[in-house]
Amino acid sequence: MKILVSNDDGYQAPGIIALYEALKDLGQVEVVAPEHNNSAKSNALTLNAPLYVSKSSNGFRYINGTPADCVHIALTGLLGYKPDLVVSGINNGANMGDDTIYSGTVGAAMEGYLMGIPAIAFSQVNKGWEHIDAAAARARALVLQLSAEHVKGSKPWLLNVNVPNLPLDKLGTHKICRLGRRHAAERVITQESPRGEIMYWIGGAGPAKDDASDTDFFATANGHVSITPLQIDLTEYAQLPSWEKVLG
Repeated sequence: MKILVSNDDGYQAPGIIALYEALKDLGQVEVVAPEHNNSAKSNALTLNAPLYVSKSSNGFRYINGTPADCVHIALTGLLGYKPDLVVSGINNGANMGDDTIYSGTVGAAMEGYLMGIPAIAFSQVNKGWEHIDAAAARARALVLQLSAEHVKGSKPWLLNVNVPNLPLDKLGTHKICRLGRRHAAERVITQESPRGEIMYWIGGAGPAKDDASDTDFFATANGHVSITPLQIDLTEYAQLPSWEKVLG
């Protein structure tokens, strides 16, 4: 199996190193990741500046761009072949509910999906990399489970996976679930710069608003690995008839 690995925390992040180590013996595994942290960059592509590819001492290639840039460049010329699977992560923190709209981790996986390749985004629920080896082991197990019949030659699919920060023997089974929802983000943070200017920092994500028993929030809160299949079509089909009456 040919696997492309990327992330949004940067090529030196413990999450991507652990993920690569867990997958490297499953086939031809290559890493193309951002040079620096690019969290919350979603699907952004860099169109107004040149991008450069460099290679680190461990063989990872890194790019001075976004997660989507990395996957896009890898798939449109850098690799020279089409991988069987794109894997992104392991992210330093959850990507559940509304997070998926902003997530660079999901954005990297989604770029692979948009290019016609099955893709998985892996995240740990809490920041700090605690029990990252356990998360990597579960990522490996999932890739192995899927590789037999659901990767090579399959119709593209996109999975969003969140792993609690627990030892491997404490992790529950995986649960197939829908995305939950969060409350509105916390208030913007303001500070005064040394020059007397007001600086603004985006506030933290809000707490879970919809954490019903069929959501990713509920699954991970109860020690399970959440798996949510994602789609790209944002059309609100139920509203088409009413808008046709108003504006048609």
